[in-house]
Amino acid sequence: MFIMRRFAGRAILRAFLVASALALAVGGVVLIAGRAEAQAVDDAEAEAVFRDGRISVEIVGQGPDVILIPGYGSSREVWRPLAERLSATHRVHLVQYAGFAGEPWTHGDGPLLAPAVAAVAGYIEAQGLERPAVIGHSMGGLSALLLAQARPDLVGRIMSVDSLPFFSALFGPTATVESARPFAAQAAARMLSGDEATLRAGQTAGAPGLSKDAATQTAMIDWVMASDRQALATGIAEVMTTDARPGLSAMTVPVWAIYAADADGGAPAAMADAMWSSQWADVPDLTLERVDGSRHFIMADQPEAFYAIVDRFLAE
Repeated sequence: MFIMRRFAGRAILRAFLVASALALAVGGVVLIAGRAEAQAVDDAEAEAVFRDGRISVEIVGQGPDVILIPGYGSSREVWRPLAERLSATHRVHLVQYAGFAGEPWTHGDGPLLAPAVAAVAGYIEAQGLERPAVIGHSMGGLSALLLAQARPDLVGRIMSVDSLPFFSALFGPTATVESARPFAAQAAARMLSGDEATLRAGQTAGAPGLSKDAATQTAMIDWVMASDRQALATGIAEVMTTDARPGLSAMTVPVWAIYAADADGGAPAAMADAMWSSQWADVPDLTLERVDGSRHFIMADQPEAFYAIVDRFLAE
């Protein structure tokens, strides 16, 4: 997330990455190729946490199912306040991607995003969930979108929180997957080559641009530092070179795209409006909502406004 802010072209990214579709130093999501065998871990949490090597899932509450996916490098804990709030009326499934925030990564330099999205799909099937709502932040929002495009039969509706269908559109309106590849390779290489002190310094410098909340800034730095470097490098490169826009017009799943604007050091409202409305325009059933006074971590910067939007989203 912080790394992405440095690589997307200084002019646009500086003005905009604050509300970036991906907060590239923190967040992530995944699908598994083939059906995921969810297995209980840790006797004390056997009924609440499941793992399959690509994702782990903690379950809280009872009621209609809601799946929460964090962003690149992030922990499921980013969703903890929302999950606790929703648990009185919903069964909440808190996803954690392998390789991020201390979750083990055993896949070497293999792919991250597509297998993770597949794992989420496999989890929905294995648990017999009936078209759950899926909410994803940053890379998690991209994951929710890819899931809805690949398996619309499994998903009731999705909410993408401060995420775009093509992150590298932030480079400019003519950006393509091919033109983004060199930047993606550079970002991944820097993630792999930097020492711990350099990584922490970069995360610390970038954190205030991603959230106004001091506790969230500290947490996102800790999550990235606890992440696997190869997973971080792979995640950056894949997010920058994944373009989900061609599938938008054929979508049958309702999409809510929530995005941030902040007049005091964040993304200007007019710029954010133009980017999100243009990038999401082809979705047939689309709700766009801007949250002012917020940076990338909307759920931390403007929690009450965000909760009100989630309530309306789940009531539909």
